Amino acid sequence: MFGLPPVTQALILVNLAFFFAPALGLPVPINALVLWPLGPYFYPWQLLTYGFLHGGLSHLLFNLFGLYMFGAEVEQVWGTKRFLNYYLFCVVSAALTQLVVSWLMGSGAPTLGASGGVFGLLIAFALLFPNRVIVPLIPPIPMRAPIFVALYGGVELFLGVAGTQGGVAHFAHLGGLAGGYLWIRIWGRGRSGGQRYR
Repeated sequence: MFGLPPVTQALILVNLAFFFAPALGLPVPINALVLWPLGPYFYPWQLLTYGFLHGGLSHLLFNLFGLYMFGAEVEQVWGTKRFLNYYLFCVVSAALTQLVVSWLMGSGAPTLGASGGVFGLLIAFALLFPNRVIVPLIPPIPMRAPIFVALYGGVELFLGVAGTQGGVAHFAHLGGLAGGYLWIRIWGRGRSGGQRYR
């Protein structure tokens, strides 16, 4: 698929498969796979499975674009095993953050989407390629990758605290970002398949 490395390609295909399976008549037990707050509907596997489900086409495409843009280059540097472990760790760290926030806020709504893993890829990309210039859609201003990630994380924190954008798990995004940063700084200190973090 467009020359993508294997894990990035597989993650994209799995997300597509889960999204389009119901349209093809294949049963997907969505309610058992999304991430429910701690309670009668929560099961441990949801810490991972929620990260392969999406609530709509735009949600899916946005996350797949992030996987395509940032995942491929990170995987090429780290290799398949380390990249997969890192991505799944970010998905779980995002889920744990969301569980804590849901418990504190008394929310009973489920969470789904690959955004936590994608935010983990953002911080990895910024640390691996600190001089790479990114041009976001809004605003279309060129900026270095670490600045882009810092601004994006700041916006997510503001929106999460303000609560002005309902239906979006901003703290899960931040959990993926923070989990990725901790993984890199604690476990992978300075090691990046031949590259050093700058």
